[in-house]
Amino acid sequence: MQEWKRVLYDLNPYLLSSIGGALFIAQIVLTLVFWDLAPSQALRYVGMAVWTAGAAFAIIPIFVFRSRGNVPKGKSYMHTTTLVDSGIYAIVRHPQAGAAGILLSLALMLIAQHWLVVVLGVVAMGLTYLDTLKADQYCIEKFGDDYVRYMERVPRLNFVLGAVRLARRRKQRDAVTSGGGDTR
Repeated sequence: MQEWKRVLYDLNPYLLSSIGGALFIAQIVLTLVFWDLAPSQALRYVGMAVWTAGAAFAIIPIFVFRSRGNVPKGKSYMHTTTLVDSGIYAIVRHPQAGAAGILLSLALMLIAQHWLVVVLGVVAMGLTYLDTLKADQYCIEKFGDDYVRYMERVPRLNFVLGAVRLARRRKQRDAVTSGGGDTR
């Protein structure tokens, strides 16, 4: 294993997300402070659209884990006992702590349009990405080979590629079930 990955995997499991979360909160505060200084209203609207997509990636997993994750009664939705690979998890492996975090930081950069918000966002996005590497390692330990096969099908964060792959899998499945010929 590469040395940097060993160092990464040995870090406290909450360190990266805690620092990234603090940077994200700082982004929010600074966005409110610099709200009136944003030069482009069009970029602000794009940022709000990105914010909406990020919010969807943050909220949907709560319901998917509750309905498909075999969560013990009285436990948080995060206490899944079953590998969930359907719904939003058929598109991206880390929708909530990964894609949502990156999209929300990006949205704040577009809304505020201030260099300080951009710098904090870039660092927060990098930490979010590194945190998804740790999450993959944890999930391999928890779910074993099933998670490794899931990693081969579903991208870590690229939800566009994930949606394309899901559409292809469905097209292949439909072709097979309807008796169609070519399944490429």
